[in-house]
Amino acid sequence: MNSVAVALGSNVGDRESHLAFAVARLQSILSAPRVSGWYETEPVGVGPQGPFLNGVIIGLTTLPANALLEVLLRIERERGRVRPREGAPRALDLDLILYGREVIEQEGLRVPHPRFRERRFVLEPLAEIAGDWLDPVTGRTVADLLQRYRGQV
Repeated sequence: MNSVAVALGSNVGDRESHLAFAVARLQSILSAPRVSGWYETEPVGVGPQGPFLNGVIIGLTTLPANALLEVLLRIERERGRVRPREGAPRALDLDLILYGREVIEQEGLRVPHPRFRERRFVLEPLAEIAGDWLDPVTGRTVADLLQRYRGQV
């Protein structure tokens, strides 16, 4: 079993409903799931658009990372996610943030997520439920990464 962290976000339509849909689907494939609270955040690096509702779910899985990514993409599509351009508004955005202590660099899959250390909307909900988890690249805990992020802003 591998510990995984998945970031959830939505800024189109009924954001809470989109996130609840994703949580229900992910709870059916993850053992011992835990879900953070929701955090409303302004969009970062995607141009002018509505605010996001963000959170994180953690759990255990036997799925390989590639297979889990495929499940995440399928859940996004089921909820109406289209990708007309980079940074487009989205009903549902699911990102694989951590996959155990593995570092994976493949075409279409990079874990840990390459920008999670600079994203308050990922660090805050992840620290809420898994602050003691380690970033396999830096060796720092999520709580420490959040504290460092806050010190830089």
